[in-house]
Amino acid sequence: MLQALTGKELEYLVDSISNEDLLIKQNAVMAESATNIALRQIGQQMIQTHKQHVQMLLQSMSQHQQLAPMQPQQ
Repeated sequence: MLQALTGKELEYLVDSISNEDLLIKQNAVMAESATNIALRQIGQQMIQTHKQHVQMLLQSMSQHQQLAPMQPQQ
């Protein structure tokens, strides 16, 4: 059974998404500037991997969203 995420867990997910986004951007720069075809392909593969990570993190957040309180906790 799913439980609501704690504030700390939510912060961790947000930080993880931010880190994955940075990795996507860094790999995009590498893939764009690489003259070696193999490096370009690796960069593109890594972009797809990190996009999948973002989707998994967002999916985790949305699964827990229904459990979140509608009003701020006192």
